[in-house]
Amino acid sequence: MGSSPDKTITFYEGKNFQGRRYESDRDCLDFHTDLSRCNSIRVEGGAWVVYERPNFAGNMYVLTHGDYPEYQRWMGLNDRLSSCKYIQLSSGGKYQIQFWEKGDFGGQMYDYTDDCPSVMEQFHFREIHSCKVLDGAWVFYEHPNYRGRQYFLERGEYSKPMEWGAASPVVQSFRRVAE
Repeated sequence: MGSSPDKTITFYEGKNFQGRRYESDRDCLDFHTDLSRCNSIRVEGGAWVVYERPNFAGNMYVLTHGDYPEYQRWMGLNDRLSSCKYIQLSSGGKYQIQFWEKGDFGGQMYDYTDDCPSVMEQFHFREIHSCKVLDGAWVFYEHPNYRGRQYFLERGEYSKPMEWGAASPVVQSFRRVAE
């Protein structure tokens, strides 16, 4: 598959960029038949969401420009990846998110434009129950300091955690997706 210099991701079967590889410059619903396991990734351009299962399903990981020589480097739970999606980054570098302490945009609302390593320390509440992404792309993390399960959010409204793919409202940190 040909590649564009401004958005390319390469998946490798072995650690440290060894073994068979699969390169992509576009969204791919299922590359599992081309590469049964993935132990390292090189992102040469753009930002990407990679998924454990085909059709953009299962655990997801957001990767920006750089080298990931083993799956623990992208916080992967195992060596299985099957699909990927290119992220359209914010034009002009603008980021804005609004979030609420209750579902359906209820309770206290907070407006934010920067990364947040701890929702509890910054806002003094444990969980985000609804949000609106006004500008940019964001990643929610289930633990402080950008750890744990990830949830990718694009521009739009999310009235409950299930709409961003979470079974529960546990979001304890978040950050902007920037290359």
